[in-house]
Amino acid sequence: MPRISRFYFGIAILFLMTGIALGLKMAITQDHSLAPVHAHINLLGWVTSALFGGYYALNPGKAHGWLPRAQCIVYTLGLLVMLPALYYLYDGHPEIEPVLGASSLAVALGVVLFAVVVFTGGRAASTENVIPAE
Repeated sequence: MPRISRFYFGIAILFLMTGIALGLKMAITQDHSLAPVHAHINLLGWVTSALFGGYYALNPGKAHGWLPRAQCIVYTLGLLVMLPALYYLYDGHPEIEPVLGASSLAVALGVVLFAVVVFTGGRAASTENVIPAE
């Protein structure tokens, strides 16, 4: 499995644990004001990171080079800034909005870079060992 896949699966699990912890906090306190943060952690952190890792695992020829590394760095750093900023915003601190906006743009750029990886360059997965449908 390519290194970038292992990284994405590892970070996805950390986001999953964070999302579950926040969900438990909301359930215990009966304060669901952070539900949008919980949703972003789970969808952008857990699900999307795991999907990126799965894509790179299934397409190892596309998992190497500067573009996948740049995509991974931009997306992950964007999330690592965006998610705490979103938490801070929903916790009553609107002054964080410029940071949230900039980090959201970084996350969006990471998605655009992933689209470039998918639609250009590299070697797609081989179909030689795929069992044909009956």
